[in-house]
Amino acid sequence: MRAIVMREFGGPDVLRLEDVPEPAPRGGHSLVDVALAGINYADVHARGDSYLAPVELPYVPGNEVVGTVDGGRRVVGLCRGGGYAERTLLHRRVTWDVPDAISDEQAVALALQGNSAWHLLFTSLRLTEGETVVVPAAAGGLGSLAVQLAARAGAKVIGLAGSPEKRELAAELGAHAVVDSTAEDLTERILDAAGGPVAAALEMTGGVTFERTLAAVAPRGRLAVYGFAGGELASVPTRELMERSLTVSGFWLPQLYADRTALPTSMRALFDAVADGTLKPLTGAVYGLGEAARAHHELAARTPTGKLALDVTR
Repeated sequence: MRAIVMREFGGPDVLRLEDVPEPAPRGGHSLVDVALAGINYADVHARGDSYLAPVELPYVPGNEVVGTVDGGRRVVGLCRGGGYAERTLLHRRVTWDVPDAISDEQAVALALQGNSAWHLLFTSLRLTEGETVVVPAAAGGLGSLAVQLAARAGAKVIGLAGSPEKRELAAELGAHAVVDSTAEDLTERILDAAGGPVAAALEMTGGVTFERTLAAVAPRGRLAVYGFAGGELASVPTRELMERSLTVSGFWLPQLYADRTALPTSMRALFDAVADGTLKPLTGAVYGLGEAARAHHELAARTPTGKLALDVTR
């Protein structure tokens, strides 16, 4: 079968199309004929050997796919590598049937980024109606879903985005205000947009952006960290946390894979919201399997909006 294989760590050009053997059968797993493989920042970290879990070479990236099993039943699911391929294995605990009303492109946006957005907001931050929350990369795959989910829950959303086009899109998705994420006075801009310190915030860039976002959080507020896309891990200022009674939590979706209720609950809520039209996954560019390197180049440049995916059938 065809797959994208990494035989060394490095830039996007280490992603090469090869012919490889099919995955060997494993207990509790189903062999899936992949239609679309989702592209995520986790794949970028795996490629650069900075992922949270060890990556052994050679390695096939990809942590979420939509495809068919048992001769045609459409499913979407999560895996720990192996997604950038014509066939992969999905554990039955993290595999869900896709409702007829939901397209493959919508489904692949929900598995990793949709579930992450839901649990970041409602499990980590415990966001409630009337609170103000900061959402970074508000026009991206995860951020665009988080904006909609938070607004749908009755929160006031302050979106962060790096270009005028992305800020306009975030506002259309339901953000009450949108701020330039690249601004040096980011803290002041968040405070102005929110009318004061915010109750909750998400953070996925790291470095100085983490510091500027945390500074906008109110005493006894919460911040949930789910990435360091800027490449620089943040140093958590423990004195500041104590002085303002702040809560900073980390989030990594694979910690929920073994939970028998967490992901089924969020997946059902996401499917229902898409089906009734109150949640619209922002589908972005779809690349051929052999264009994985190009997709990673464009993701690193932060030019795309919405969910990126590989069509493994071409």
